[in-house]
Amino acid sequence: MLPPSLRAWLGLTAVLAALVVLGLGGLYAGDSTPGALDTRIQAAVDGAGPPWRDIALAVDFLGEPLGAATLVGAAVIGCLLLRRPRAAVSVVAGAGAAVGAATLLKHLVGRTIHGEANLSYPSGHTAFLTALALAVALLATGRLGLGGAAGMSLVLAPALAAGATMGWAQVTLGAHYPTDALGGWCTALAVTPATAWLVDRTAGRMSKSPQPASR
Repeated sequence: MLPPSLRAWLGLTAVLAALVVLGLGGLYAGDSTPGALDTRIQAAVDGAGPPWRDIALAVDFLGEPLGAATLVGAAVIGCLLLRRPRAAVSVVAGAGAAVGAATLLKHLVGRTIHGEANLSYPSGHTAFLTALALAVALLATGRLGLGGAAGMSLVLAPALAAGATMGWAQVTLGAHYPTDALGGWCTALAVTPATAWLVDRTAGRMSKSPQPASR
């Protein structure tokens, strides 16, 4: 799942993304107000009406349980049809790990929006869609045998598009601050490559384990 030619670059990307997540988390820990960057971006999308709000609601649905399950199910079926069971496992594990990490960080950071009950940093919706796009992009890159700049572009472009789209929807709907969306995007960038590496390692060990002798 993790192309050898991209492991170093993806590892560096994951480390940088993790630093951004931790930095923003420390900056907004326990806060309940938008930062300067949040205010500027929110002003640009504030008051969005039809059809933009309807589009934002449709995108938001993709991060809800039913929408997320549908997307993951479709991706898993696609992987199995391509006879890539390891990719199917990586899709589920990557998306689950990203959402799990975002949920844990929300409780650790404690940033809120629209009341104390609404933990906001980082955005789980953004983390999920980015992780899913990244896992599918890793599969495509591996099948095409791309490396270097072409491989990284094919991996990061869908992740950027997915994160930007979901982040825009969350900000437009007032569900998250823009920096929450950035934190969710970086959470997926930090977690998904590591999850793919673990899937590769586990599958490799299982394939090398001695089989019981037949009678």
